[in-house]
Amino acid sequence: MRVPRLIGLMAMDARETARARGLFLNAPDRPDFQHTVVDYVVRQYPQPGAEVPPDSMVYVWFDFRDGEGGGGVREPRIPRPPTGGMQRELNEPPDPHPVAGLSSP
Repeated sequence: MRVPRLIGLMAMDARETARARGLFLNAPDRPDFQHTVVDYVVRQYPQPGAEVPPDSMVYVWFDFRDGEGGGGVREPRIPRPPTGGMQRELNEPPDPHPVAGLSSP
């Protein structure tokens, strides 16, 4: 029997999928796993497609480990990082209030 892909499924859908395949599900990071409904599976072991005997235990996790993903910070960073590359230096702007009788260089 092959382990189904549970990653990306909500907890209730993952339980139903495993039960339909004759597998048991365990969530080490959720002691209340049987009551978990809308959290999404982010990892599983054994991996999808692995060959296992009937009535095997499949472990699923709903939280990422440190340094293992997640979306990170999404708000804009200020100041923004430079766009990179060389930029052309602009000429000095003209004097907006020239003095009468003097010529500009």
